[in-house]
Amino acid sequence: MALDKIGIAKRIAQEVKDGMYVNLGIGIPTLVANYLPQGIEVELQSENGLLGMGPFPFSGEEDADLINAGKQTITMLPGSAVFDSAMSFGMIRAQKIDLTILGAMEVSEHGDIANWKVPGRMVKGMGGAMDLVASAKNIIVAMQHCDKAGNSKLLPHCTLPLTGVGCVKKVVSDLGVFDIHDGAFHLVELAPDVTLDEVRAKTAGKLIVH
Repeated sequence: MALDKIGIAKRIAQEVKDGMYVNLGIGIPTLVANYLPQGIEVELQSENGLLGMGPFPFSGEEDADLINAGKQTITMLPGSAVFDSAMSFGMIRAQKIDLTILGAMEVSEHGDIANWKVPGRMVKGMGGAMDLVASAKNIIVAMQHCDKAGNSKLLPHCTLPLTGVGCVKKVVSDLGVFDIHDGAFHLVELAPDVTLDEVRAKTAGKLIVH
């Protein structure tokens, strides 16, 4: 049974360590805020100008003025701060963020990421992902292993316009956890009830099993 979006978020939350400053991208990464390990202190940063983001609010407790980069309502923890996007990206570009968690349309065996544009489709802009992948000390990608047509999204080389080159360290997909180094996806862990044969069949990039 492959992981659903919540399962991916829960697994990535295990990678978050005490004292980290963490940026959460839109989509699956925003769910990580709900599943952080007990007993650790983590500062979650949202690129639209918030440091100290908490979990999603309960129904009826939403504040429309408090949103994350994906325009979802969120909560603020005691001691949190809000500021403009220039300050936010100053933090990012100054490498104050220990870990960035992003979604992706493609990731290559060399750690390249494509997550901002599909040719022929309208987009509002490239967003903040290029700054994040160029500046973060560590990058984890949360993604589905294959697209809707069943094609692998873990590739030898990305086919879509790149967001960053050689920057992704780890991928957590619905099928498992993969470290990226030395030009390959290194299998760390299989999702529950997912077989190695399935992962081999659905990974187009170089896969190494230890």
